[in-house]
Amino acid sequence: MFRKLIFALFVVSIVSCGSKPRVALPDDGGLKPSTQHQIIAKEVIGLLENASYKKVKMNDSISGIIYDNLIKGLDQSKNYLLQSDIDEFQAYKSNLAQDMKDGDLSAAFHIFNVYKKRYLERMQYALSEIDKTHDFTKDEFYQPNREKLGWFKTDAEANDQWRKRVKYDLLNLETASGKSTDSAKTKQVETLKKRYVNLISQTKKYNSNDAFQIIMQALTDAVDPHTSYFNPSYAQAFNEGMANTFEGIGARLMIDNEAVSINEIIPGGPIFKDKTIQVNDKIIAVAQGKDGEFEDIIGWRLDAAVAKIKGPKGTIVRLKIIPAGQPMNSHPRIVSLVREKIVVEEESAKKEIMNIKGADGKMYKVGVINIPKFYMDFEAYRRRDPNYKSTTRDVRLILDSLKQAKVDAVLIDLRFNGGGSLPEAIDLTGLFIDKGPVVQVRDTKNNIDVEEDKNAGVTWDGPLGVMINRFSASASEIFAGAIQDYGRGVILGSQSYGKGTVQSAIDMSRVISPTSRLLLKASGEKDPDTPEGAPQYGQINITLGKFYRVNGSSTQHKGVTPDITFPSQFSAEKFGESSEKSALPWDQIQSSNFKKVADMTGVDKQLETLHEARIKNSLEYKYLKEDIEEAQKDEDVKISLELNKFKKEKDDNLKKNRDRINALLKLQGKPAWEEGKPQPKMDLDFVKDESAKVMTDYIINFAGKK
Repeated sequence: MFRKLIFALFVVSIVSCGSKPRVALPDDGGLKPSTQHQIIAKEVIGLLENASYKKVKMNDSISGIIYDNLIKGLDQSKNYLLQSDIDEFQAYKSNLAQDMKDGDLSAAFHIFNVYKKRYLERMQYALSEIDKTHDFTKDEFYQPNREKLGWFKTDAEANDQWRKRVKYDLLNLETASGKSTDSAKTKQVETLKKRYVNLISQTKKYNSNDAFQIIMQALTDAVDPHTSYFNPSYAQAFNEGMANTFEGIGARLMIDNEAVSINEIIPGGPIFKDKTIQVNDKIIAVAQGKDGEFEDIIGWRLDAAVAKIKGPKGTIVRLKIIPAGQPMNSHPRIVSLVREKIVVEEESAKKEIMNIKGADGKMYKVGVINIPKFYMDFEAYRRRDPNYKSTTRDVRLILDSLKQAKVDAVLIDLRFNGGGSLPEAIDLTGLFIDKGPVVQVRDTKNNIDVEEDKNAGVTWDGPLGVMINRFSASASEIFAGAIQDYGRGVILGSQSYGKGTVQSAIDMSRVISPTSRLLLKASGEKDPDTPEGAPQYGQINITLGKFYRVNGSSTQHKGVTPDITFPSQFSAEKFGESSEKSALPWDQIQSSNFKKVADMTGVDKQLETLHEARIKNSLEYKYLKEDIEEAQKDEDVKISLELNKFKKEKDDNLKKNRDRINALLKLQGKPAWEEGKPQPKMDLDFVKDESAKVMTDYIINFAGKK
């Protein structure tokens, strides 16, 4: 199939006809695309139009989406660009796709250069405001996120926003330190100056490869959220992270409205073990070692922030964390982590046994198996190593040990499991069903392949539950969907991610056309920023297939809906496939030939009724709902810049957090959190605890009944 793909790409013309007249661009004196950038853009578009699953043509409609993605990627909160800039950019909006197809990146680079200019102007203005006298008795407000507001009409309007930003930053620094002496204020001013000087320095270092990466991300996101082009440096970093090891805190990070946000927690890493940091929490400052001084990273470039957070294994890094859903002026939590070397292939399934008192007063054992990802040591398997490591092999051994411990039910925890090996998802399903189909895969030519578990018999035939959440994706959804379709167990949690597409990573040097190679050679250009060993022309991760459940329903977009639903602070509007405008739609194909184990419809309804009755008076459930309400509040919050109001709001948030923690500690029979002492870790997992109780309901009412 790959040879056919290469042949198809060779015959795609790299010269397009019938282009629209181009709008003349001003000479902005900024970054310019290289010949390699121009040719790679054409080649990537050839792949997107002719080889990808979606096969999107570069027309006016897709141009508009690329433009919107680029503007949002540069200035999501509308804190830098002016309305006059946006008015100028409108002339390029409908031509971007065709221009890029022709290898013309001048309009996209011009948009980037204007943004960079405005960013530096705002930073320089903010820097000039720091030493001025600010009136903190004036009751005015700062709105960090202006995404739903209009663009600045004048420089004066933009400057007023940044005058307030400086006041806000100074207030945050003062209330964080708790000191208002002259020497403390001098230090706060110097800290803020250092922050803005650092941001200016970082921005001036942007090169044409950085601009090209942002532009190409706007292009690929317009086609499909899981298709991405990586320039050579990004490709090397991506491949190292996927294939080998991480040294650091064990998280993938992203920039969200100028703050470094936790995008994904890597199973087995320091954050995963710490349990107090969650997806979408924000890191606002970093300190090295036990006593190092905190360095503010608000507004930093992601690569610069990551460089501070990463580090050799065994070293300590301290983070200031703003929990997801809380305003940026909240009191940050300080978390100390020991960096580790995280070997991705060694992320293993783990077990625990929970002793749960059932509604009948008896004690029941529920075996919980946490599966962080679907893994397999392919290299050891190819060597025919009889002890090669895989999810299914590990879980089979765990099930044997749980049977020896005489557990009454098994609960599989797939929360935050982003997927992994498809064969492992199929084999794992086979531990709980007799042989039969597990998933269907449709390719770019609409051929459908039914993947089956071919091994007769089951390893565990007792009561089974599967926990999922909004970040259970891909292979996790295949497993959970199969268990649900067969009626083999109860699915608990919240709607899964909805990633039902299959990607392949392709080194661009393997598909670049002979004509393009000649043009690259003739240019004589060499990219000094290409790391040794990195793909010379970058890499594209491209969607080439789609998953379907055995009942014919796609896992794409809709994911898996639980039988027993828990509320989630991760809404479908902001997280998951349905939040992506360019995501492939849900659809359905013919059901495969499979035989249900049981019809769980009536069982699920009764379990849901028992579950809802139990959680009505649960303190943990009450706090979970409060967290959800906080997370779903309008993010366009206005923050008072009047000192007393600012302090009161911050103190109220701290008191609320302290009262909640003490109430939960009391519930566990533990001493209260005292003023001045570090915040205690809370080993609480309401969803897991309640899911185990649901399993006891199942044991009491339905075990052994068909």
